[in-house]
Amino acid sequence: MADPDGVTGQARFGINGANRLGVRVPELRRLARAHRRDHSLALELWRSGVHEARIMATMIDDPALVTKQQMERWLRDFGSWDLVDHACGNLFDRTPFAFDKALEWSAREAEFQKRAGFSLMATLAVHDKDARDGDFKPFLAAIQRESYDDRNFVRKAVNWALRQIGKRNPALNVAAIKTAERVQKQGTRAARWIAADALRELRSDAVQRKLQRG
Repeated sequence: MADPDGVTGQARFGINGANRLGVRVPELRRLARAHRRDHSLALELWRSGVHEARIMATMIDDPALVTKQQMERWLRDFGSWDLVDHACGNLFDRTPFAFDKALEWSAREAEFQKRAGFSLMATLAVHDKDARDGDFKPFLAAIQRESYDDRNFVRKAVNWALRQIGKRNPALNVAAIKTAERVQKQGTRAARWIAADALRELRSDAVQRKLQRG
């Protein structure tokens, strides 16, 4: 299933690193359907070091069997933004450690580890329907704290987390807008971009109508 053109296409989207085959995500999802909740296979796929095998590992692992130690091991292997986002959105945000790890990783220095913290915040805001508004308030403080970071894959994840939290419900929309306004006042290039892009969406008529409809 390897496709050299797929590798080239990945590179155009900033997906780099070794051991890539160019297999497309829909194909990986098709394969994954036959192996749901196979923890041992997920660990084996991850150990292979192959980029697409690791993405598939995030699709089939059992979140009930994932440990903090496993999360930290996989975190150290992150070398591309897409693997970060698949791990957070397919698996890590369904573990009982997700909220704690999001905050912990948001303070890390390594680019993809820090991205993982904010990617986890964003995916939790979308997927965890039972979380309370108060669970997201510490995330907003972390977003404000880290908005100075101008590294591309960090600032985009910070912005993503801010927008997703602000689209969760009317109360968090107000809180996210206030956070964005505080970020804007920081004056750095990263902060100005994060805030302007988030405010544009969070204040938009489309988002406001959706929030009012519930």
